[in-house]
Amino acid sequence: MINLYKADGNVLVSVDTLAELDPSQNVLWIDLLNPSREEDIAVEEFLKISIPTQEDMKESEPSARLYDEHGADYMTMQAVSLIDLEQPKKCPITFILHTNALVTVRYEDFASLHIYADRAKKKNGVPMASAQGIMFDIIESFINRIADTLETLDEGIDKISDAIFRSKKISIKRKNEIFQASIRKIGGKGDMLGMLRESLTGITRLLSHHNARMPENPPKPVRIKMNSLTRDVAALADHANFLSGKMGFLLDATLGLINLEQNQIIKIFSVAAVVFLPPTLIASMYGMNFQNMPELQSAWGYPITLIVMLVSALIPLAYFQKKGWL
Repeated sequence: MINLYKADGNVLVSVDTLAELDPSQNVLWIDLLNPSREEDIAVEEFLKISIPTQEDMKESEPSARLYDEHGADYMTMQAVSLIDLEQPKKCPITFILHTNALVTVRYEDFASLHIYADRAKKKNGVPMASAQGIMFDIIESFINRIADTLETLDEGIDKISDAIFRSKKISIKRKNEIFQASIRKIGGKGDMLGMLRESLTGITRLLSHHNARMPENPPKPVRIKMNSLTRDVAALADHANFLSGKMGFLLDATLGLINLEQNQIIKIFSVAAVVFLPPTLIASMYGMNFQNMPELQSAWGYPITLIVMLVSALIPLAYFQKKGWL
């Protein structure tokens, strides 16, 4: 599918048909979503450039994602789709910045592009009506989307923290269920955070690459926008690092609490073994079936032995309690 947009003042207007892809239409943004070969050829002939295939976008090494060819600047970065469905998927998107137009090539649908396209169609939706300005606005839309997702992750991490550290007056079985669910949630959020951090790294590399190829003294709006995007990405990278540390702490804390619960269970069995050891020793002594055991002939032998066994069990319990081991 191909989406064509041209500028009408500071507003983007959709161009409905591929037949209108000619210089007289002043098309500024060409958005290729799962393009057919015919659509690729039409854009290639219009701008005299080559459109990378899906395999090219996926197989390219990080160092080969940023290059110049045929007078156009090719910039590929990893973006995250399906965030709202909590099924995040890492997918590449390529920006081809040509003198006359911006081409975006993607094989996944990104909410960030829908948000930008809807906003750009409104009054003053395009502050800089140029291919470069549109690229900056699209990148800003991705950055805003990442910022919203990081905030959502932060809230989710706080909920996990509450579940872990405030689960006191509940059964051990329920605690274990909470701990296991928390580990799974932390793992899922960690995967998403890793994708977002990789996307931020890609945006940073893209901006650095483009900044190195801009004129020495770019127009003030361009310079301001570039600096703003760079600062936003750096701030979000710091926030992502903070969340990564927070999740690492929660994971360690959860595993530590699970170990404590297991140690409590092991301690119960250890105490039981020590408590029953003296009575068992006494009982085994009188179970040796020797004939010369005068206590066996006494009428008080049995109750006295029971009392001795009980006292021998209480002495370790009292000692453990005094030491604070119970």
